[in-house]
Amino acid sequence: MFKFAVARSSTSLCRKSWTTGLGHRFISNEPTHGEAYLRPVATHPGVAALLLNRPASKNAISTRLLKELTQCLEEVHYDNSIRVLILASSVPGSFCAGADLIERRSMTQLQVSRFLIDLRDALGKLENLPMPTIAAIDGPALGGGLELALACDLRVAGRTVAHIGLPETKLGIIPGAGGTQRATRLLGLAKAKDLIFTGRSLDALEAKEWGLLNYVADEGTTGMDRALVLAKQIAVNAPLALRSAKLAISRAPELALGTGLDFERAAYEPLLKSKDRTEALQAFKEKRLPSFTGE
Repeated sequence: MFKFAVARSSTSLCRKSWTTGLGHRFISNEPTHGEAYLRPVATHPGVAALLLNRPASKNAISTRLLKELTQCLEEVHYDNSIRVLILASSVPGSFCAGADLIERRSMTQLQVSRFLIDLRDALGKLENLPMPTIAAIDGPALGGGLELALACDLRVAGRTVAHIGLPETKLGIIPGAGGTQRATRLLGLAKAKDLIFTGRSLDALEAKEWGLLNYVADEGTTGMDRALVLAKQIAVNAPLALRSAKLAISRAPELALGTGLDFERAAYEPLLKSKDRTEALQAFKEKRLPSFTGE
């Protein structure tokens, strides 16, 4: 069972659930929780789920959900027991339909500006988590919902997902929480312009072809099921190596090649002295699987 390293106070906004299971079978029939909460996946050591929990609104981002999501991200950042984090919905058929437009209509311009700043900050926290992250998309991922997914390292979706896109231009605005920047870095200029200028909505297979998704689940399975398969493949590897690899890869686009190679070397060097490196070499010699501890 995972130990969450910080925020033991009863005032913590991030709720935790400790039940077990697999895929959306493991996140259905939930008791009442907050609008975002953390849950370890007992069947997958080292894997935790950050679940969005506003099913009636397809997890539209309210000010409360955003506040609780941010608190969860702050807790996860310092939890060394988590090797992979999956961002998903607490119920099947959902991911995140974007900002809560009903709530938005009652907000002042100042409140909207504050919300956008807080959302951009939360997505920055998600993107900068030290461990690999996966978005498990099992329903609409629109606007701020797709921006959430773009802040993850990898994205998978259920085969029946029909609405993935950035429709903000249809509402008289543009993506305001990093969508123009992260989509361009992922897709390239032409595809990002096409996606945002048209406000088009892609289904899962189209999104995979465009490069928005890494994987689409098989028929009869969910995005969460596929995310857990991927998470298991990642989590068996050395935690310190995963974190160093993420850091080096994430910096690559902003660095010249020579500087990037120096940065890679700086990320590589401490791993040579780690216990996990010694364990990996010993396991190879003994022809067994290594048992990594993150040390």
